[in-house]
Amino acid sequence: MNARVVFALILVVLALWTAWSFLPPLIWATILAVALWPLYLTFAGRFMSGPSAAAAFVFTVLVALILITPISLAIYTIAQQSDLLIDWMKRAREGGIEVPDWVARLPFAAESTQQWWRANLSDPKAATAWLKSLNADNVSDLFTTFGGQLIHRLFMLFFSLLALFALLSHGRAVASRVLETCDRLFGEAGEGLVEKMVDATRATVNGTVLVAVGEGLAIGAAYFVAGVPSALTFLIFTIAFAMIPFGAWLAFTVAAIVTISGGGSGIAAAGVFLWGSIIMLAGDHFVWPTLVSGSSRLPFLLAFVGIFGGLAGFGLIGLFVGPVIMAALLAMWREWIFRPTPQA
Repeated sequence: MNARVVFALILVVLALWTAWSFLPPLIWATILAVALWPLYLTFAGRFMSGPSAAAAFVFTVLVALILITPISLAIYTIAQQSDLLIDWMKRAREGGIEVPDWVARLPFAAESTQQWWRANLSDPKAATAWLKSLNADNVSDLFTTFGGQLIHRLFMLFFSLLALFALLSHGRAVASRVLETCDRLFGEAGEGLVEKMVDATRATVNGTVLVAVGEGLAIGAAYFVAGVPSALTFLIFTIAFAMIPFGAWLAFTVAAIVTISGGGSGIAAAGVFLWGSIIMLAGDHFVWPTLVSGSSRLPFLLAFVGIFGGLAGFGLIGLFVGPVIMAALLAMWREWIFRPTPQA
């Protein structure tokens, strides 16, 4: 028996070591499969002939389109602006950059910003000294590195979608094997432990999407009121980036800068930034943890610690892994330690 346990542990370690670089996309695929399983069953029953390989393929393609569309839009926008950035830096080194008119319309620190601009960018020598570490060659190298990382990330995204298709195609069989394994390893409480982890995963994903859409729409309304150029595009960016920690902050900050640089009011730009800050602080620190804790029946404090502790410990994927860990801990504490002992 001991030899079997040792051999099994060795195989597990070797398998993890072999698949280590593919674990993040596999975890993402598992999270998506667990969270989207009820939606997939509804889709397969209403539009297809029930769960099947064909239904799983079509559903995976739809998920890919939803994920790739905002990413592609962001990449296209960045690619368009890269040439403008390089040209701006060349002109700054050769003849300096005059203070733009919009700087004077800043709602605060306008005078100090103009003085800094004249001292660092209007004078060609000062601009060259200030930008010497950010020359066009370095920027080109940056975009080359970015391109390599982008190809790697896209490959991992493709692998994650491939794993999602496999999990959806064989969802019931995989779930049955997982439950059987947990029952054998942990007894009757094993199934309850899995259910708590599934509930936490779905609650975290659903809460993240709902809060991101709500934050994006609320901030997007300010874009239209303030007259932000390409307000609809910024609205889409804000919803997509709101699912990433601090992503929406970047979106509405850029929107405020674009507003004032495009001839808009400084007060309107400041209003966009202030309103976005209020929405994000309320959504990320109160609404989101409340949704996650309520749907997964996690206490608010555990949900809060799981979300932000997972983010600090595991990165972006920790947003979903953290609450799952807390839910498993709570289920183990309730079921294994405080579960009433059956009377003989």
